[in-house]
Amino acid sequence: MKNMVYIQSGGPTSVINTSLYGAIKEAKLHRDEIDHIYGSLNGIEGMIDDKLIDIDQEDDEQIELLLQTPGSILGTTRRKLPKDVHDPVYMKIVDTLKRRGIKYVFVNGGNDSMDTCNKLSNLCQELGLDVRVMGVPKTIDNDLACTDHSLGFPSAAKFVINTINALSMDACCFKVGKIHVVEIMGRNAGWLTACADILPEATRPHLIYIPENKFDLEKFLVEVKEVYDRFGYGMVCISEGIEFERSNKSSRVDGFGHAQLGGAAAGLCDIIEKRLGLPTRAVEFSLTQRACPFAISRVDREEAIETGRRAVKAALAGETGKMIIFKRVSQSPYKIEYQLADVSLVANAESVIKPSMMVDNTRMSQEFKDYIAPLIEGEVELKTKGGIVLMANWKKVLVK
Repeated sequence: MKNMVYIQSGGPTSVINTSLYGAIKEAKLHRDEIDHIYGSLNGIEGMIDDKLIDIDQEDDEQIELLLQTPGSILGTTRRKLPKDVHDPVYMKIVDTLKRRGIKYVFVNGGNDSMDTCNKLSNLCQELGLDVRVMGVPKTIDNDLACTDHSLGFPSAAKFVINTINALSMDACCFKVGKIHVVEIMGRNAGWLTACADILPEATRPHLIYIPENKFDLEKFLVEVKEVYDRFGYGMVCISEGIEFERSNKSSRVDGFGHAQLGGAAAGLCDIIEKRLGLPTRAVEFSLTQRACPFAISRVDREEAIETGRRAVKAALAGETGKMIIFKRVSQSPYKIEYQLADVSLVANAESVIKPSMMVDNTRMSQEFKDYIAPLIEGEVELKTKGGIVLMANWKKVLVK
C-alpha cells in the first residue's frame, strides 16, 4: 500500500484548508502512486492515537467548500514532540505509519509545526522507513524563515488593513473622541500590525508599535497625548507581543512554551486613562483576523492551492524533509518561484521585519509597503445560502 496522510497543526488560517484542497486535487491525479488519502485528526495527535479519517469518503461538493472554510477541517494541536526520537511516543507514530501503509506525510503549519515535520523526517530516515515527509507553510504571523511570506498572512493582512480602514472612519466621527488601541496578533514579529501603515493618510493608524522595536511606555504616553491634542482622537495599533509591565498570571502556556497572549490593548487603555485622563477604547481582533472568509486574498488562495499541489509532487519525486517556500522574483508584476528548503532551517526559526522596512518606531518604509501591496490583491467569490457563507461539513469517516 502507498497511502498519504495530511496533518494540520498550530493556529488555523482562512486558507489552511485551501492548501489541503490543493494536495487532495493533486493526489487524485496520481492514483497509480497514492492508493488512499488520509487525514490525521488533531494534528500529530491523530498519528499517535491512530485516529485517521478517509478523505476519499468525502463528497466532492464538500471538498470544494474547503476553499472558503477557515479553521482546520482536520482539527489541530500545539503538542510538542519530545526531543529524543527514541521516546515511546514515536513508536506509536511508527506503528500508525506501518499499519496504515503510509508512504507520504504532509505537515501543514508554522515554525513549531515544522519542528514536528523535521523530527518525523529524521525518525523515518533513521529507521530506514520508505516514508517521505513534506512541510506545507502556514502562519498569519508571517514569521517563517527561508520564505518570502507565509500562507494565511496575506488574507489576515487584508482583514487587518480593511478593518482598521473602517474603524478609523468610525473613530473620527465624535466631537469628543477616544484613543482607540487595537491589538493585533504577532508574538515576536509585527508583520500584521505594521501592514495597516499602507492605508491612505486619512485612515491609517496614527501610531504603530511592533515587537521588533523596544516599547517605551513613557514615550508611548507622550506620543498618545500629542496625537489626541492634534486630532481630538487617536488610532493606535499594537502587536500583542509588545512588552510592558502587566499581569500575565492567568496566561496559559502551550506545549512549545508559548504563553497565550491577549489583553495588551486593555492594559494600555487602563494606563492611558489613569495617567493621561483620556477616554479610551480597547479593540482586540483576536481570532477574527485569522478566521474571516470575507478577507481571503486571491493571491493567498491561489498560492495555497499551488503549494498543496507542489508538496505532493515533490514527495512523489522522492523529496523528504523539505518545505515549500516562495522566492519573489518580480515586484511589478508580482511573481514568485516555488522552491524547496530543508525543514531543519525553518523549524523553530523566526523571520522578523528588517530595519530597512521601518522609518521609525511608528512608521514603515516604502520597501515594506511594496512588499505588502501585491499579497492582498484580488477578491474571491464565496458560495452562500440565505446570506450565510457555506462551510465544509465533513463526515470524517475513521479508517478502520
